Amino acid sequence: MHEFFAQLVNGIALGGIYALIALGYTMVYGIIELINFAHGDVYTLGSFFSLTILGALGVSGEVRGPLLIVDVGVTIIGAAMLCGIVGILIERLAYRRLRFAGRLAPLITAIGVSFILENVMQVWRGPSPVAFPAVFPTHIYNVGGVGISLLQLAVVTLAIGTMLLLEFFVHHTRFGQAMRATAQDREAATLMGIDINRTIALTFFVGSALAGLAGFVSGAYYQSTWFFNGFGAGLKAFTAAVLGGIGNLAGAMLGGFLIGIIESFATWKLGGQWSNVTVFTILVLTLVFRPAGLLGEVTPEKV
Repeated sequence: MHEFFAQLVNGIALGGIYALIALGYTMVYGIIELINFAHGDVYTLGSFFSLTILGALGVSGEVRGPLLIVDVGVTIIGAAMLCGIVGILIERLAYRRLRFAGRLAPLITAIGVSFILENVMQVWRGPSPVAFPAVFPTHIYNVGGVGISLLQLAVVTLAIGTMLLLEFFVHHTRFGQAMRATAQDREAATLMGIDINRTIALTFFVGSALAGLAGFVSGAYYQSTWFFNGFGAGLKAFTAAVLGGIGNLAGAMLGGFLIGIIESFATWKLGGQWSNVTVFTILVLTLVFRPAGLLGEVTPEKV
């Protein structure tokens, strides 16, 4: 039973990372119904931004004491802001002119942006995995014979806290109201004085900032990063968003944790080569039998 609970803990921590990425996916889809396949690569970019900021701060190993809060805080904010700016640039340069085009053109463009980002990162940091500093103390809490690390607790707490903040932002702030109005009816929102372009750009900023946060968490969790990480992680996060109900923030969180747990147990029982098969089988079954997801899909037509 100890092994069972250990894998459960690992799955929940992994699911927290997927949930952070899925939140960005679902925000963009909820407002303009675009599957931004470049989002996974923005997540990887966030880990590289984090690595660069940590290097500038002189962090090369485990951080202890008050410096942990300062260095981690500066890195998270910096990586999130930089990824948010990248998200705005992607929306402005790649997607805005295609906003009223058919569904195929934005989809192909998103795939193209993904390849561009991957190649830029490969040139920037090289084709091999890059070591990431151990910025969290390696403290293990023993709960009923199961070891839970401080980092695992931080990942789960950060994911849940981020979702709650997003729920508040979307439903209780002026910008959130503008986002929901834009999702429901762009023309009516424009007539009410809402700047549609600014609102959509803000959505990309927030979604990409979340990817940057996930990139930092992933780098700290695995203590390495790679220019191609975003491909697999992005697809699994998209699966999580679909499983929970794309466009639904709580659904993205639930789907992320479920996909993390499924992957962890599949790796344990079936082997690592079968984990992807299991995850994407879940995606296919979800699309076939419950296409709206577990908590229901939230799209502009249903707002």
